[in-house]
Amino acid sequence: MNCENSGFCDLGFAKLDTNRRQRRGYPEAVYSPGKNKKQLKEITAALLKNKEDVILTRLDRDKFSYLKKFYPSLKYSGEARLAFITFNKPVKKHKIIAVVCAGTSDIPIAEEAAIVAEIGGSKVKRLYDVGVAGVHRLFSNIDIIKQANVIIVVAGMEGALASLVSGLVKSPVIAVPTSCGYGASFQGLSALLTMLNACSAGITVVNIDNGFGAGYFANLINK
Repeated sequence: MNCENSGFCDLGFAKLDTNRRQRRGYPEAVYSPGKNKKQLKEITAALLKNKEDVILTRLDRDKFSYLKKFYPSLKYSGEARLAFITFNKPVKKHKIIAVVCAGTSDIPIAEEAAIVAEIGGSKVKRLYDVGVAGVHRLFSNIDIIKQANVIIVVAGMEGALASLVSGLVKSPVIAVPTSCGYGASFQGLSALLTMLNACSAGITVVNIDNGFGAGYFANLINK
């Protein structure tokens, strides 16, 4: 393991950015697909040696079980497919991020966003299964949404929930299209296009199923 003063750790197959928290306020996250168990083990060891948070996104349960043997403190969310070890940091209780998702099928992406925001030190309130097919469910929880400093809206199908929420609040909205939906949803493309073409101002859109990006960006705003 060659950890240089230049701010990265050279493992041969990976060069871990150990200086990212200083530059960006958030440590490097590791995208797990395509990496084998041994590589993930070495990456985790290097991050911990450098006292960096460990954030492993899209990690399957089999690889988590393998890593857990070596790192007992590793936590895992099966819904979000996210494993992490974090060092204590203050939670910003006065600035809330609301994570709102349209349907139960969208929860895995919503949970990824919520946990990533929490790792960054933000307080998160979750509001799930409040899509436009039963809009009264959203309106009955409108106070929770209006209290939020930033709102993440996660929706598949046609993705209309982001526009609806943005039209009701003064806070910025981060829209996350998901790949949930039938054939003509084109694996989230229909939701993405709806969110990009929203007439309600104050919405920014991340990539399809990109809960990580939404949680990261929300935390930057919250700081």
